[in-house]
Amino acid sequence: MPRLRIVILASGSGSLAQAVFDSKLDIEILKVISDKQSLVLERAVSAGIANQYLPIGANRDIWEQELINEVEKLNPDLVVSLGFMRILPKAFIDKFRTINTHPALLPNFPGARAVRDALLAKVEETGTSIHWVDEGVDTGPVIGQVAVPINAGDTEESLQERIKIVERRLIVETLQSFIDNGIPEFK
Repeated sequence: MPRLRIVILASGSGSLAQAVFDSKLDIEILKVISDKQSLVLERAVSAGIANQYLPIGANRDIWEQELINEVEKLNPDLVVSLGFMRILPKAFIDKFRTINTHPALLPNFPGARAVRDALLAKVEETGTSIHWVDEGVDTGPVIGQVAVPINAGDTEESLQERIKIVERRLIVETLQSFIDNGIPEFK
């Protein structure tokens, strides 16, 4: 099977992207695209990976079309959202198979404040999920999950860091599974 060709979308520090960069996966990272001037872009430069800062600006419709056009030029097998803090438009998800990482055991705690929400709910565990991106917010079918216990005294920051450790491993394992078995169908 030819190597898996991916585009990474990310908005933050890039620790999940770095796990993919450092993996021994048989992948070709075509480009890292960020909507923010963020550390993930610096990490991509350091890894010798093409990257692009694509800010939203005043008109979201224009940005969405620019994002679609850019990814379409790259023609990836898969788009991998790693901390990309934007809801992707229907036209994007209809065109590109896209997966996302999320710091909770979906369907619990969707959205941008999942770690805080888990702590406020006083649940005993949370975790991380990899799921297909659909039109909702973290509502696509789950591909894989790993639980993380919530310890007494956990803060949002300490729990987030423990989740990121398993999240990094899960994204690499998920991509390896796609390499070994093909990308499963989703729709």
